[in-house]
Amino acid sequence: MGTQIAGAATLKRLRHRRGWSLADVARGLTHIAANLRHPRLPAVASVQRSVARWESAAPTLPDDRYQLLLAHLYARTPAGQMSVGAGSDLAELLGALLDLGESETRVAALRTALIRTATDTGGMLSLLDPSTQSELSVALADPSRATEETAAGLAAVVADVNSQVGAVPMVRLQLLLAPVLDACRSLQAGPLPDPVAAQVRAVAVAACTLAGRLAFENRDDGASRALYGAATMQAEALGDAWRRAAVHMSHALVTLYSSPDLADARQLVDQAVRAARTGDSVRVRARAHALQAEVAARAGLERQAQAALGLAWYDIADQDDGDPSGSSFSAGHLRGFEGVCELYIGDPARAHDRFAAAAAALVAPREQVQRAIVTTDQALARIRMGEPQSAAELLHECVLAAATTGGRVPAIRLRRARGELRPWRREDFVADLDDHLMDVLGA
Repeated sequence: MGTQIAGAATLKRLRHRRGWSLADVARGLTHIAANLRHPRLPAVASVQRSVARWESAAPTLPDDRYQLLLAHLYARTPAGQMSVGAGSDLAELLGALLDLGESETRVAALRTALIRTATDTGGMLSLLDPSTQSELSVALADPSRATEETAAGLAAVVADVNSQVGAVPMVRLQLLLAPVLDACRSLQAGPLPDPVAAQVRAVAVAACTLAGRLAFENRDDGASRALYGAATMQAEALGDAWRRAAVHMSHALVTLYSSPDLADARQLVDQAVRAARTGDSVRVRARAHALQAEVAARAGLERQAQAALGLAWYDIADQDDGDPSGSSFSAGHLRGFEGVCELYIGDPARAHDRFAAAAAALVAPREQVQRAIVTTDQALARIRMGEPQSAAELLHECVLAAATTGGRVPAIRLRRARGELRPWRREDFVADLDDHLMDVLGA
């Protein structure tokens, strides 16, 4: 009950801070419902009683409809600007809903819904708290006045956009990220204070890397290559080997999926491994070795693949909570790489089991793109086990996942898996899959 009281107090504090009465909130929710073309709310007096119950000494949790309306209400500042980042009223509201008993999954979905709205109206600024917005405006006019808080605010936007991959369409994420790239370029063109210059450069590395991935996902390979080139230059100037390795790995992955020549991806992976071995991030090093194992396995190089996998497992066992990269690479991810290696140089049945374990571990919203990829590979393993109909059934799930995440990579993997079903193309289960592909992905 203690956390529920805290949640109710937060709702009351948010309302009082804006100078609103209970009736004002009720009228605001009614107005938003009409603008969103939602079913009409009850009379204002009835809505007002609901608002009072949420803030009472024995508070109730707003239902899903009212939660969405409250989120829209507090996602705008009193001046009418969208503000959905850390420190915003929306962030405070979502914390209150958690205290009142709402699930983290539902609260995350609410925030994602408002970020989608922000791409239509507020752009990057909606992910910055108002004070950081003001500091950024000052710094863009005179980079010598940029502060560490300015750089931290930009870094938070990049992290925020990255966390929404798989939940928000890639093209919308590009819209949110583009102003960060412009801000970094403008700030770096001026005389930045020494400690801030390194921070802004680190933001530029992360932003260019993510932008390169998003450009690839949105089928702009030329822009993707240019952005990865910019990220590499920024990382080299910064001098952090693990950042350079991370850039090379991201570039290697999109190259692996878009280029028919494995040599292009292998060159980038080898560069990533060399950089990671001299860097401070154990998780980046583990991921680099895992990717090196996958590329070797795809080339049929069993000994090299197994050696790289062994190094990746050694790295995973050696990791701690102080990893500077903030990477979430884990044993669950590594099992997926093991499955790929088994698929190409080992036993497809073992590969299938590894993919199933990896998919079961990839449950976070941010991991849904990776889960779709792993599940597609699991279907490939079923084909090679002589179970094409079972594989087609699994690929139906992958079609939905590819459509939901909007990722190019899952779609590419899906089409390649469908190609391996060609010997059964006259079977009804393949025709059904083709119909599903055409209906959902148009291919």
